[in-house]
Amino acid sequence: MRKSFFTRAKCLPWVANVALYGCLFAGGDFAHQRISQREEMDWRHTRNVAVVAFCFHGNFNYFWLRALERRFPGRSAGMILRKLILDQSFASPLATSVFYTGVSFLEGKGDIFEDWREKFLNTYKTGLMYWPFMQFLNFVLMPLYLRTAFMGCSAFVWATFLCFSRQSGDGTAAVALAWVLSPKKILEAHKASKEK
Repeated sequence: MRKSFFTRAKCLPWVANVALYGCLFAGGDFAHQRISQREEMDWRHTRNVAVVAFCFHGNFNYFWLRALERRFPGRSAGMILRKLILDQSFASPLATSVFYTGVSFLEGKGDIFEDWREKFLNTYKTGLMYWPFMQFLNFVLMPLYLRTAFMGCSAFVWATFLCFSRQSGDGTAAVALAWVLSPKKILEAHKASKEK
């Protein structure tokens, strides 16, 4: 089965990478809802996350990673450093912004920039603790045709964090860690703050 996936990924790299990326991002929302121990799944939210991931994140990352490789080919320390700096200074803020505004837009919020204004900076700082390491592994270990898929696997964890941050967190790693350790307590505190 694994050999079959890699063969198809080589034949149809765009389709395979974008589909896997979108499914894993939606899986991150599913994981968030399961960890939160919700009584009922919000499939509409999972759908919205999947739409944003399929329409933007998967496609953007597929073409972004290829453009980086064309401009800075190889795996030398200098080339990898350039790719990491560009990725964290351009792609990461853009992807985070599109997630917050895109999901808000699909949910029909009046102010689609509200979550972005409240959580973007914290989320970006948290991403700087996670993504440079994951992208370093991606640039060093993965062949070009699987880089978006590897990012999708890394994005599963990141999407879980983003969905938590958007719905009940503030974009910081500390609050997310507290949520993982005690999800019910965090959700109750979040509900109480909204009722005030």
